[in-house]
Amino acid sequence: GSWLVPHFEKMLYDNAQLALGYLHAWQVTGEQRHADVADDTLGFMARAMVVAGTDGPVGLAASLDADTLGHEGLTYVWTKPEIDAILGPDARLFDAAYGVTQEGNWEGRVILSRVRQDEDLATEWSIPETDVAHRLALMRATLLASRDTRPQPARDDKVLASWNGLALAAFAEAGRSLPGRDRYAQLATELVLSLRARLRREDGRLRRSWKDGRPGPPAVLEDHTHLAAGLLALYETTFDERWIAWAVELMDAALERFGDAEGGFHDTSDDATDLFARPRSLVDSPLPSGNSMAIDVLSRLAALTGNDRYRDAAASALGSAIGTASRRPLAFANWLNAAGMVLGPIDEVAIVGTRQDPATNPMLDMVRSGYRPWQVVAYTHDPSASAIPLLRGRVAQGGSTTGYVCHAFTCRLPTTDPALLEAQLSQR
Repeated sequence: GSWLVPHFEKMLYDNAQLALGYLHAWQVTGEQRHADVADDTLGFMARAMVVAGTDGPVGLAASLDADTLGHEGLTYVWTKPEIDAILGPDARLFDAAYGVTQEGNWEGRVILSRVRQDEDLATEWSIPETDVAHRLALMRATLLASRDTRPQPARDDKVLASWNGLALAAFAEAGRSLPGRDRYAQLATELVLSLRARLRREDGRLRRSWKDGRPGPPAVLEDHTHLAAGLLALYETTFDERWIAWAVELMDAALERFGDAEGGFHDTSDDATDLFARPRSLVDSPLPSGNSMAIDVLSRLAALTGNDRYRDAAASALGSAIGTASRRPLAFANWLNAAGMVLGPIDEVAIVGTRQDPATNPMLDMVRSGYRPWQVVAYTHDPSASAIPLLRGRVAQGGSTTGYVCHAFTCRLPTTDPALLEAQLSQR
């Protein structure tokens, strides 16, 4: 059989994690189709899930309904006459590529599903494969514009801190790695500014949600950890140290209010009064658990700050469930990723140099190339003005942009050559 009928309900956490997963797949394989899926998914989120306010984006909506006007998938499915009328003569090529038939493939209508590839179609139509891809892309855009004029599914405009944190990580990583996608980093920055203004309380603690101009209840563990992960991703895209500072604040609150003296974290804070017992979720499904994400974030903060408190807390939390994770890996995927952060070594990369130096961008491009899950990167043009310990005492040798590869703050010889920096990073 084949998977045909999609999950018509659109969840923010699904799209955020899928986008990041496809982005990482592209980084590993270099296959453009993975990058295209990541770009399309992020483009959908930016187009359909941004909750707008009077002063810019408020955040990303939680979900879109499956139904439109009481009919499942109505916004998204087609009939052959509809497609023929919109595309005209080009419809024959599109129909062949996407399995469009008169009788349909689902309840008399058509769920678009790619059934033939560019190479096969190019042979049959006697046109170059690149022309097939270009023509199909134009036709998809034409159909999307038409689809946007239809009645749309209802949207849940609740802005959840944890789900937005996952989305921020995806937008931030894409903004620094997908060519020509700087707009994703800009959107991530706008979203973070809004979340900080709306969800951060005066005492530095976090609210869980925002909807219709009102803040929600106190945040739980995953709100702190997932948002902190998004902040660290955004820092490595923009190198704006405000986001490191906020991540530190969130994780300090997690340690103080959610930590368990025997290792790991509770889901709720120590001053939540309406619970008989404090829950503790460990399974990574459908979101990474707050505990596994805490291990990842604390390990990254330890690598950036040298703070043993973060490193020790991450190791202690890992011990609370890693045995179960090794026996049930599909339910503990993020735990196994986090284990790599604790067991290390984490590559701590410090780069010092001005943006005007022509060597700076090649150095940054190098450390951002490929899939580098066990790496943190800090950059500044002025180490004396930086609050990040990893950057302290680093200098631009001879006035040229200089990179340092360190492990537990012990660094190899600094270099001004991106190729030598890459060689040092490959010696894990």
